[in-house]
Amino acid sequence: MLLYAITIFLAAFLVFQIQPIIAKMILPWFGGGSAVWTTCMLFFQAALLLGYLYAHWVHEYLGARKQAVLHAAVLVASFLALPVAPDPSWANGGQGDPSWRILGLLAVTIGLPYLLLSTTSPLLQAWYARTHTGATPYRLYALSNLASLLALVSYPVLVEPHLSLRTQAWVWSAAYAAFVLLGGWAACRSLGVSGQASGGCAGEETAPPPAPGWGLRLLWMALASCTSTLLLAVTAHLTRDVAAVPFLWILPLSVYLLSFIICFDTPRLYYRPVYLPLLAVALGLMAHLVWPGTEKSDAMPVILLCAGALFVISMVCHGELVRSKPHPRHLTVFYLMLCLGGAGGGVFVGLVAPNFFALDHEFPIGLGWCAALVVLVLLREYRELFRCGWWRLAPSALAAGLGAYLVVLGAGMWKSIEGYRVVARNFYGQLRVYDRDEDDGAGVRRKLLHGVINHGEQVLDKAYRRKPGTYYCPEAGIGRVMTAGRQGPPRRIGVLGLGTGTLTVYGRRGDVFRIYEINPLVIQLARTEFTYLRDTAARVEIALGDGRLALEREPGQQLDVLVMDAFSGDSVPVHLLTREAVRTYLRHLKPGGILALNISNRYIDLRPVMARMAREFGKLALCFDFDAEEEDLLCFGSTWVLIVDAATRQALAGALDGGKVLESRPSFRLWTDDFSNLWGILE
Repeated sequence: MLLYAITIFLAAFLVFQIQPIIAKMILPWFGGGSAVWTTCMLFFQAALLLGYLYAHWVHEYLGARKQAVLHAAVLVASFLALPVAPDPSWANGGQGDPSWRILGLLAVTIGLPYLLLSTTSPLLQAWYARTHTGATPYRLYALSNLASLLALVSYPVLVEPHLSLRTQAWVWSAAYAAFVLLGGWAACRSLGVSGQASGGCAGEETAPPPAPGWGLRLLWMALASCTSTLLLAVTAHLTRDVAAVPFLWILPLSVYLLSFIICFDTPRLYYRPVYLPLLAVALGLMAHLVWPGTEKSDAMPVILLCAGALFVISMVCHGELVRSKPHPRHLTVFYLMLCLGGAGGGVFVGLVAPNFFALDHEFPIGLGWCAALVVLVLLREYRELFRCGWWRLAPSALAAGLGAYLVVLGAGMWKSIEGYRVVARNFYGQLRVYDRDEDDGAGVRRKLLHGVINHGEQVLDKAYRRKPGTYYCPEAGIGRVMTAGRQGPPRRIGVLGLGTGTLTVYGRRGDVFRIYEINPLVIQLARTEFTYLRDTAARVEIALGDGRLALEREPGQQLDVLVMDAFSGDSVPVHLLTREAVRTYLRHLKPGGILALNISNRYIDLRPVMARMAREFGKLALCFDFDAEEEDLLCFGSTWVLIVDAATRQALAGALDGGKVLESRPSFRLWTDDFSNLWGILE
C-alpha cells in the first residue's frame, strides 16, 4: 500500500501547489482581478473532470496490462511539458473578455501534467482495490485531500514568502519528474495480480454489486455542484472586496478540502444533529453577508465568517456524499459524478454568471441551492418516518422554512438592482450607477460602484459639478500635487484607472490627461453617466487596456505626474506595485516628475511596500493620510503616497507640507514580479 499512498500523496500535493503558482504567474497579464482566479479554477475543475473520465474509461474498458502500458506511455509523454512556464505572448493587455484566452494558456502550459496528476487518485485506488482482496480504498481519497490541504496551506506560509515564482516553477517541475517515475512504477506493480478481469476485484466469488442508479448519481452531482458554486462565490467575494492574492484564493479551498478529509477518513465526525443546526446558522449568516448594504468594515471578521460558514456547508454536503458512497467496485463512477458536479459549478460561476447575471447572483443562488438540496436529502431518507405521528408535520415545516429562506434571498437579489440607473457586469467586475440625495444641502449625487466599493461620484448641481471630491480633494495627497502646478506651463498627466474621471477637473487648457483603463464598461459609463470628461478644459486621451502593459509598450510619455489609481473592487492589483511596474512608471516621468499612488484600503496596509520601493529607486515616499471633516460635502478619507526625489520635494515644499516620509523596514522584502506577499500587510 505504501507505493500507492506515496504516489497519490505526491500527485495531490502537486495538483494544489501548481494552482496558486500558475495563477500568480498569469495574474498580471489579465488585469490582476479576482475573475482571473475564478477562470483558473474553472480550468482546474475541467481538467480534473477529464482526468476522472480517463480513469473511469481505463478502469472499465481496458484490461490490467493495457491500463499499465497506456498510463506509463502518457506519463513519459508529459515530460515534454516541463518546465512549467507560461508564454508571455498569451497576455492580451485587457482587450476584451480574456476567459477563453486564459483557458487556452493553461491548457498549453500545464494541461497534460495536470490531467495526469488528476487521474492518479481514482485510478490508483481502483488498482489497489483490484489487487488487494477486501481492501477499502476510500481512505486513500482522504489521504489525497490531506496532501491537497498541505499543499495549499504551505504555499502562503512557506513557499510564497521565501521562493521566487521562477524557483517555485522549477522545484515543482522537478517534483513532477519524480511523480512520473513513481506513477510508472505503480503502473507496473498494478500487474501484480495476473489474469484479473477488467474492472473486477481480486478474489471476488459473488456477483458484482449493482451499479448505482441515476437518481443517486444525480444527487452526487448536485451536492458536489453546490459546494463548488459556493466555494467559487466565496472566493470571488473575498478577492474582490479584500484583495486578489493567493492567501484569499487558498483559504476557502483549504476549508473545502478539510471537510473532504474529515468526511472520507472519519465519516462518524459528520453528525447530523450537530451539523444541520449549524448549517441553518451558516446559511443565515451568509444571507446577511450578501444582503445589499451590509457593512463590512474589518477584514478578519469577514474572512472568518466566510471560512466558517463555507466549512459547515461543505461538511454537510460532503458528509451526505460519504453516507451514500457506493461499493469500491463503482468508485470511479462515484468520483466521476463528484467531479462532473464540481465542474458544473465552475462553469456556472466562471462562464454563465458573468455573461447572464448583472450582479453576482450566483452567491445567493448557491445558498438557496444548498438549502433546497438538504431538504431534499432529508425528505428522501426519512420519507417513512415522516408518515408517522407528529413527524407528518416535518415535510411542511421544512418546505415552509425553505420557502421563507428563498424569498429572503430573492428579495436581496431584487434589492441589489432596484433603483439603479445602470447595472452591468463583465469579466472585470460588476458596476452600478445610482442617484441619491444625501439631504446635506448639496443635492443629488451620482455614484459609481464596483461591487460594493465607491469608485467615484459627482454632485449634479452646477455649483458642485466641476469640483473635485471623493478621494481627489485639494487637501488630499493627489489634490496637493494637482493644485501645486496650476500656475505653471501646461502639464502632461498620466492616470492608471479612470473611475468617473474626477481628476480631469484639475485640467487647464493646454493640459493633456492620458488615462489607461482596462474595463470598457467603465469608459462607457464615465462618458455617458458623468460629465467630468466633457467639462474639463484639458485634452483627454483614453487608452483601453491594462495600464502597466500599455506603458511597457509605449515610448516615454514625458509625464509631469503619473497617477496609479487602479482598483479591482477594494484592492490594488499587485502587479501594479512591483519593482518592474514602478521602473516602468518612472521611465515615463520627466526629470523631477511625481509618481502618485492611491493606497486607500480597508484591509491591507501598503505603506511598507511603498517605503521599500522608494528606497530601491533612491527616492522619497511621502504619505498623506487625509481624514475628511464630518461636515465636508464632497471629500472622502484617503491615503496617497507620492514618490519623489529630494529636489522635487524641496521645490514644492509648500504644497507637500504635512507629508510623512515613510521609512523602509530593513526586514521588508522588495516586491517584484517574481515575489510579493500580502500576508504580512493584512490589517
